[in-house]
Amino acid sequence: MKNNKNTAQISLQVCDVVKTYESIIAVDGISFTAKKGEIIALLGPNGAGKSTLMNMIAGYLALSSGKILVNGVDVEKDDLTTKKDIGFLPEGAPMYADMTVRLFLKYFIELKLNLTESEILSKKQIQIKYDEELARIMKLAQIESVSQQKIETLSKGYTRRVGFAESLIGNPPILLLDEPTDGLDPNQKEHIRKLICEMGKDKTIILSTHLLDEAESVADRIILINKGKIAIEGTLKEILTATKTKNLEQAFKLLTQAEKKYE
Repeated sequence: MKNNKNTAQISLQVCDVVKTYESIIAVDGISFTAKKGEIIALLGPNGAGKSTLMNMIAGYLALSSGKILVNGVDVEKDDLTTKKDIGFLPEGAPMYADMTVRLFLKYFIELKLNLTESEILSKKQIQIKYDEELARIMKLAQIESVSQQKIETLSKGYTRRVGFAESLIGNPPILLLDEPTDGLDPNQKEHIRKLICEMGKDKTIILSTHLLDEAESVADRIILINKGKIAIEGTLKEILTATKTKNLEQAFKLLTQAEKKYE
């Protein structure tokens, strides 16, 4: 557990957010804050609203009502600014299947960093910076060995790691990771989880997962969402105390099978 939680700056504010699709309420009045140096796990059954919430925070889905602030900036009023502060790994991240891993990542590095020539930055220096960033994110995601392969030839695990590498472009202060270890083998999962914990020392990380052991091992705080609402939030110890359960699996079953909301 980090020592600066109480004094760390708030980097994300989700304020009474609602998302509806005609008669369906996907997200129903969710509010929470997240600080720099904090890892939050979003848990919940399928259809609970986790991915919808992540897409609204990232600025890719409009809110029906409420407000989301990223480092004090309203996502709906200035999403170009907020997107620069966010690295987003969506569930089923879209990719250009016929591109090699290297070309795909290089393309998105150029899009996101968008460096321009000036008196102090030459075309050659820009290319060096792009190449350095490419090397950095491929090393972090451990995908150097497949850099020349086309994305369509990759396994599900490697494809997921390419998406993870893309979310790291520009070293953003906030990471939104929707099922980051989906499709990974045990060794790959361990690597990504360790990397998330390391990066979480100075970033804000929101992690959506259905894996209870993942939430237990990496999260400082857990927010359990059910039917579009927050059923409970807190540290693992606080949740187990509030629900009078012995482990997170028992608490999860209790909170998602019952209508009762624990404070």
